[in-house]
Amino acid sequence: MFSVLHFGGGTNSTAMIVGFVERGIRPDIILFADTCAEKPHTYEHMNAVNEYLEKHGYPKIKRLKRKVKSKFSNETLEQECLRRKCLPSLAYGWKTCSQKYKVEPQDKYIRSHEKAKAVWADGGKVIKYIGFDAGEMRRSIGSQSKCGKFRLEYPLIEWVWDRDECKAQIKKAGLPQPGKSSCFFCPATRKVEILELRQTYPELLERAIAMEANAENLKSTKGLGRRFSWQDFLKAEDKTMFADVESIPCICVD
Repeated sequence: MFSVLHFGGGTNSTAMIVGFVERGIRPDIILFADTCAEKPHTYEHMNAVNEYLEKHGYPKIKRLKRKVKSKFSNETLEQECLRRKCLPSLAYGWKTCSQKYKVEPQDKYIRSHEKAKAVWADGGKVIKYIGFDAGEMRRSIGSQSKCGKFRLEYPLIEWVWDRDECKAQIKKAGLPQPGKSSCFFCPATRKVEILELRQTYPELLERAIAMEANAENLKSTKGLGRRFSWQDFLKAEDKTMFADVESIPCICVD
């Protein structure tokens, strides 16, 4: 048997690691596909999880980056978008950025692993542990038929751990809550999260806005928000805030 735990840097995958340690389940490898665009708190959290894993004698998380046989082999997702003058595919209604920078690097690494090759040579399947929680059961339905040489398992669903239980188990293990894991320019970012990004990581917001401004031929999308431009949204927010301040009556004291 050969098993792989997919670590995404967020609540579910962290809880899955905690559950494995509690139960003495040992994956052969733990993989994290790095787009080089996660927010700093995700990388800090991964360091904390690695310390937890080391303390319990488990393998550390292996960070992978996308590599292709071309002159752009070391290119990050952000660099690719800037070069092609486009936005991440999700802004156009597709999910190829996740496929290219998350799924493919991990599958490529597994396929080159000697233990995985040995399992397949014997007619077996490599186990992939996926962190869907008990509230996401619908996401797991029908996925098994599409995975070929892999067998997908969903420990959090098996343990009936929903989002709240995952957070509780992380706290119980003494680990910090990871916060949301995503690229800082992800088109799925909610408006309130854009404002949080401006407050917490203003330099990353500037890079996201620069990517949006650099994009051309935006016929099927309005910007990074797909149905709206991040830059226009922030301008509208600033205008509203300024108008609210002006409406406050001035009390003069002689």
